[in-house]
Amino acid sequence: MINWLQIDTVLLDMDGTLLDLHFDNHFWLDHMPRRYAEYHGLETETARARLTAHYERHSGTLNWYCLDFWSSELALDVVRLKEEVAHLIAVRPDVPAFLQALRNSGRRVVMVTNAHPKSLDLKMRETRIERYFDALISAHQVGLPKEHPDFWQRLQAIEPYDRQRTLFVDDSLPVLNSARAYGIGQLLAVCNPDSRQPHKDCGEFEAITSFEQVMPVV
Repeated sequence: MINWLQIDTVLLDMDGTLLDLHFDNHFWLDHMPRRYAEYHGLETETARARLTAHYERHSGTLNWYCLDFWSSELALDVVRLKEEVAHLIAVRPDVPAFLQALRNSGRRVVMVTNAHPKSLDLKMRETRIERYFDALISAHQVGLPKEHPDFWQRLQAIEPYDRQRTLFVDDSLPVLNSARAYGIGQLLAVCNPDSRQPHKDCGEFEAITSFEQVMPVV
């Protein structure tokens, strides 16, 4: 599935790839509507409908991932609300062994996430997986979300890499399509990002349900 002899750099998404997406889905679809309803004196379903409309307007943009934007937009401290359910942040069980094997192989390992730096900090505090990485890069440093076609060239100014000798793993098909259009050498989709939800169709991309399927070779 992966030709490890042709890989020098491994770029890894965070949410839904290394971490269980259940936390994020629960936060945005359940916890946020409930707290938004309480703060603004609304019925929960009314709050959920309003938030869904907000989400849809900004989907695929950097605003969608920006906690400062949502705090201002919704008049709520989104970071504090995330901390209320931080106990749900979880590393996928197959991930530590995979990350350790990558470190042992000597390849450069970089987290590349759309998550806002404040969200990234919270999740690293909860999981302590930053020790496996050579670099942690938020799309907010790049100035574009990973879905944007210019993201990958801008990323190279921060984290130089040979696109043909790079593996990129993500659970988002729009992001994988963007990486493929740029010419990233090897792509891998995670088709079970949320442990509480059914597996999703990953289309034509090579896909895994566990990193045990693609453990690196030296």
